[in-house]
Amino acid sequence: MSDITAAVPFSEFLKKNLGVSQAPYEAVLNYGYALLAIAGADGEVSEAELNWLLNHQRTVGAPEEIIEKYKVFDYKNADLENLLSKITVDVSTWSKPRTLLYHAIQMAAADDYSSEERKAVKKAAKLLKVEDDIALALERLVEAEEAITALRKALLKTEVLDA
Repeated sequence: MSDITAAVPFSEFLKKNLGVSQAPYEAVLNYGYALLAIAGADGEVSEAELNWLLNHQRTVGAPEEIIEKYKVFDYKNADLENLLSKITVDVSTWSKPRTLLYHAIQMAAADDYSSEERKAVKKAAKLLKVEDDIALALERLVEAEEAITALRKALLKTEVLDA
């Protein structure tokens, strides 16, 4: 797909969870690039973080062509503000800054949400103009979702206590 303005239809997962059904190819590409720039602000995007991004983007319906580009993107020299200007979706009320920060927190927490990563997320929140209380609430939301996932695994016996 070479037309950067062509619409990328999103999966039912994204429609259900965020209410977004499509975005231009360029927006999908730059959304992942922005996440890489934020997660890499501490100097490195770990394998777990990159895998989170690749899996997430597959789940939402990003084409493999875009996913391959994430693997070679130079996030260390990325201009986050420029990337942000290229991200749009089909819902005018969608909050790009909050959604991006939410996914950046999830991505950073894929291995271990270190103090360096917390600082990078806080810096990204400032750049995205996300208020401190909202940024903190997004961190707590990610923590709560992880706890709910652990609870589900325990209840469904896919995760058990070690003896």
